[in-house]
Amino acid sequence: MTPQVDVMPVLLIIFLLTVPIMQHAVKIDLPHASSQHEDAKPTHVEVSVRAHGTVLWGDQVVDDAAPRVKIADAAQANPQPELHLRVDRTVAYEHADLMSEAQATGLSRIGFVTDPASGSVAAEY
Repeated sequence: MTPQVDVMPVLLIIFLLTVPIMQHAVKIDLPHASSQHEDAKPTHVEVSVRAHGTVLWGDQVVDDAAPRVKIADAAQANPQPELHLRVDRTVAYEHADLMSEAQATGLSRIGFVTDPASGSVAAEY
């Protein structure tokens, strides 16, 4: 029992000497920032092209020049909306050039909406 009593004060002295050395820290004045997560999801714009060439912006039928103007306006928004293209498979290529218009105006998020029942897959770029 006596040797253990002699060891305890020695260990206490060792801990008292080493704890202040381990607590060595450098004080730095760091900038403060908000750590709140912004959960703003970008909106999306539905553009549909029917088989006979009719263009729908959302649920409204628009003429041929209106989608280009609306895409240019959407490209200026912050955050930019996602453009969801829903094009009938029988549409001629001349009527489905909205993707190149969107890319030319600066929209970077373009999604192709397809019908999963027909075996096709939706893609997003």
